Amino acid sequence: MAEKESNSEDGRWTLQGKTALVTGGTKGIGHAIVQELAGFGAIVYTCSRNQVELDQCLEKWRGKGFKVEGCVCDLTLRPQREMLMEKVINYFEGKLNILINNAGTLIIKPATEFTEEDYSILMKTNFEASHHISQIAHPVLKASGSGSIVFISSVAGLVALPTNSMYSATKGTWLTSGLKTIYESMQLHLGLSKHHLSKQQRAGEPKEVSAMVAFLCFPAASYITGQVICVDGGLTINGSF
Repeated sequence: MAEKESNSEDGRWTLQGKTALVTGGTKGIGHAIVQELAGFGAIVYTCSRNQVELDQCLEKWRGKGFKVEGCVCDLTLRPQREMLMEKVINYFEGKLNILINNAGTLIIKPATEFTEEDYSILMKTNFEASHHISQIAHPVLKASGSGSIVFISSVAGLVALPTNSMYSATKGTWLTSGLKTIYESMQLHLGLSKHHLSKQQRAGEPKEVSAMVAFLCFPAASYITGQVICVDGGLTINGSF
């Protein structure tokens, strides 16, 4: 009797050969996600607004044997988002399995002091960019036959935090469930990260979030879809911020 294949051998716990786009992959959680996915065998494309920073990261990743490419892109600008997707499609020859909408920004100030520019920056970076990238990536994700989209949000998308009202609005968790009704062939997930933590806690945060992202992208997690998963050390359940 033949031995049963292990989980890794049958492909359930590997990303070998999968292709992934991670926005904002040169810092923090995005950087950790690129390394996590590449470490499990995925071929990753990422972007940054800073060419020097991007080049430094690409050099280090390639030195580790990771298959990672990237380009400079300002995600607040629609033409640059379209340019990014063109490069991704060309690089992966029309095959994209994973999209991680990670790039985001935070402006902390009382709601009464928010300016029109503050509003525009938050909406374009945190909301509009993720929605648009998902739209233009949809055809190639669907064509791959196994597309996954993960949104990196915040506990601020679930609970009210002082001086973060506008940021909270751009991180609303309803986007995942809303898109799920449209992208029926996709897996959609919303991972929630932490904020307002001690320096020691923040140091470990990227690895914790990136591990969850990798899990959601494994074929073994294909039945988990349209869900909001809190990776927050219990903050939302304990209510202590």
